[in-house]
Amino acid sequence: MTEEMSCTGSSTDKIIREHFNTVYRLALAQAGNVSIAEDITQDVFLRFIQSNTEFVSDEHIKAWLIRVTINCAKSVFRSAWFRTSVPLKEELSFDIPEKSEVYFAVQDLPLKYRTVIHLFYYEDMNIKEIAQCTSSKESTVKSRLFRGRELLREKLKGGYDFV
Repeated sequence: MTEEMSCTGSSTDKIIREHFNTVYRLALAQAGNVSIAEDITQDVFLRFIQSNTEFVSDEHIKAWLIRVTINCAKSVFRSAWFRTSVPLKEELSFDIPEKSEVYFAVQDLPLKYRTVIHLFYYEDMNIKEIAQCTSSKESTVKSRLFRGRELLREKLKGGYDFV
């Protein structure tokens, strides 16, 4: 897309449909809680609709949504409500037991590793794209990926070749 895009009418609906899963999965990876992830996702798309940003391409929209999702998750974690509330325990179900074990191992990682692992493996973003979305250096992203993989390997005790 060479022309600039704005958030109007059916184009907004289309963009939300195209990027909803990405935003929701990232919010869930950040929050580890379905209801908080839903709140973050709603907040992200509300900000998108209210935004006056002129988007150059679909990649620009995706990067903007990822950056806003990360920022919204951080603001939830800093809020007084989050620090003083006790989340309900939610059990997520998976069809394949191996996926649940890996998912929960990723959720146990510190946030800085969990974010880059999620973006790299679940959103198929490369290191340069992750660096841009997280406002980090590429070398920082590489080291976080390396350390995150090492932590996962330790948590999973080498039971999976793809880790």
